[in-house]
Amino acid sequence: MNIKRAKQEIKDTIQAYLLKDEFGEYAIPPVRQRPVLLIGPPGVGKTQIMEQVAKECGIGLVAYTITHHTRQSAVGLPFLEKKNFGGREYTVTEYTMSEIVASVYNKMEETGLSEGILFLDEINCVSETLAPAMLQFLQCKTFGSHKIPAGWMIAAAGNPPEYNKSVREFDVVTLDRIKKIYVEPDYEVWQEYAAYVNIHPAVQSYLKLKPQNLCRIETTVDGKLFATPRGWEDLSGLIEVYEKLEKKVDREVVVQYLQYPQIAKDFANYLELYDRYRNQYQVEEILAGTIREQVCDQAGKAPFDERLSLVSLLLSGLSGQFAVCLELAGDLEILMKELGRYQSFQAAENDHRSEENRTSASGIEILEMILSGFSLRYEEQKKAELLTAREDRRFRRVIGYLENWSRELKAQRKTDPEEVWQQLRQWFGAESDRYEELAASGGVMLEHAFDFMEAAFGDSQEMVVFVTELNSRYSSISFLQEYQCDRYYEYNKRLLFDEREGDILEELKSRHV
Repeated sequence: MNIKRAKQEIKDTIQAYLLKDEFGEYAIPPVRQRPVLLIGPPGVGKTQIMEQVAKECGIGLVAYTITHHTRQSAVGLPFLEKKNFGGREYTVTEYTMSEIVASVYNKMEETGLSEGILFLDEINCVSETLAPAMLQFLQCKTFGSHKIPAGWMIAAAGNPPEYNKSVREFDVVTLDRIKKIYVEPDYEVWQEYAAYVNIHPAVQSYLKLKPQNLCRIETTVDGKLFATPRGWEDLSGLIEVYEKLEKKVDREVVVQYLQYPQIAKDFANYLELYDRYRNQYQVEEILAGTIREQVCDQAGKAPFDERLSLVSLLLSGLSGQFAVCLELAGDLEILMKELGRYQSFQAAENDHRSEENRTSASGIEILEMILSGFSLRYEEQKKAELLTAREDRRFRRVIGYLENWSRELKAQRKTDPEEVWQQLRQWFGAESDRYEELAASGGVMLEHAFDFMEAAFGDSQEMVVFVTELNSRYSSISFLQEYQCDRYYEYNKRLLFDEREGDILEELKSRHV
């Protein structure tokens, strides 16, 4: 199955394992909660989905690459203990708590989360001395004599033997006690993910042309050649930073991430062309409304690769603007809730209280109480490792708003709660106006993009790709829920996307084998 379905299977498994009956006992007893084993090629996202699942389910995560461990660190160290059996004293061997089991308890203490996932990567590549302990772990959920706490699901991952010569096959007894999920790379699922996390547009458009290069692993006389989804994502991050530093990403840089020389050379050449198209077509000018007839003619006569790259550049420019709108909209939603707390506190101050019993908290004190409570919730969730990178940035931006407003109020020496409230409303209103301006600007850019697409390509396969991508990108979907773009809805109705998109992909495959 693909990685998206595997992620859902793991979430469903967690929900099933953590469900309790009317007596507070797990509906599926821990002894019957089979460990989940993900088997798939390297770099496909097995570890990453574990992190996502833990955050989305609000549970803890302890992750280990088991090949880094010895038998002692996994099982524990032996020590001698005196015990009495049948009236006689004996010296017996006991074991200290395994580092791995101890880490689970440490995580519970640090985060306050009593349930979670214990994830062991590369579990089928352990050393010969550690292999029996791993089999015991999967079968009995123990390391040595120490059990994994109830409420913690065991998950493991490994590579198939064709990708790693160190792989050990599990016996039937072990396999009969686990949930085995085989994960395969899937370009369509990766494309969805790439649009959500803003993978560099050059990477997205190249793999749109050559999806077979998303995950290729081959063994040759020269050794292993490979390009993986992880490699593409890491390369994307490097390209973005190099662009800010005005550094060039050439073939020698690309091959450090895509260790498949032919693919690395092909992408490096494409990236060079992509940068040339960006300068040649002046996408920023198109989105600003400057649409030259000469540029439209040039685009219409260009090779398909070039036309698809131009569509990708337009989408990238739009996505950047939409993402800014989306971020501010999310910030404003949280700020509105926090300012609602200010109103609630104000109302509680005056509700059915006599003048002598009324507290005298100033407006700044109320705001700082709200800021303190919000910051505390942020620290708790951060400590529990429940925040995604996007959520973490949003928390910090909102804290920044509240801190700046508090400093400004102190500088203005405003303390009266009602006067402070009116000032907060004014500042919030200014940010709301800024959002409206950004959204209006994004809408104008979208209209200009449609103007250019119609002038250059008309009702062509490029228009199908353009609108289909708008339908699949997280930022554009969110933006279009708020902004009414008639042509977007018109093309959605007129074009048979599923059929046309399939034809386009077939054409791409025939041109780029």
